[in-house]
Amino acid sequence: MLTVGLTGGIGSGKSAVTRLLGERGAVVVDADRVAREVVAPGTEGLAAVVAEFGPGVLGPDGALDRERLGRLVFSDPGRLAALNAIVHPLVARRSAELRAAAPRDAVVVNDVPLLVENDLAGMYDLIVVVDAPEDTRLDRLVRSRGMTEADARARMAAQADRAARLAVADRVVANDGTLADLETRVAELWEELVERAAAG
Repeated sequence: MLTVGLTGGIGSGKSAVTRLLGERGAVVVDADRVAREVVAPGTEGLAAVVAEFGPGVLGPDGALDRERLGRLVFSDPGRLAALNAIVHPLVARRSAELRAAAPRDAVVVNDVPLLVENDLAGMYDLIVVVDAPEDTRLDRLVRSRGMTEADARARMAAQADRAARLAVADRVVANDGTLADLETRVAELWEELVERAAAG
């Protein structure tokens, strides 16, 4: 098994790279998806978040209102740290369960947005960073995700900077061109990952 830690700043296209690797046969452990799962209605994670931040972070359906919670934490490092202290251990535990269930010869791609911020590089055999210039990322967040520029900049500022991500990278996937360019780069990366997994 080859464990890959895949990260990139918000708006870099990390999710697209994860999807393309999954389509090629990678076992994907998506930290964002797991993070949603561990705070779903009825979970200990959601109960802990409500205890910390109050019932105002819940929507009318009783589910976590991620947008409202995001506005609370992304402009306040102390509140963000409090949220992370609740969610990260739960995500780590569930992610470990998913990795343990993968076949022995698998390429397991762990999509971890905060890999650098949480000093998790040592957990993986190989670190892949999806990279795009800051102005490109900002444009994607505003145009594609409908964020205001202020919200997008706050989300970007809450993450490690580009230099810190590149410093931990074993491989960098540049995503500053077309989807076809990205597909070509991911195909090349996949060949290497499969070879490394086979070599043990």
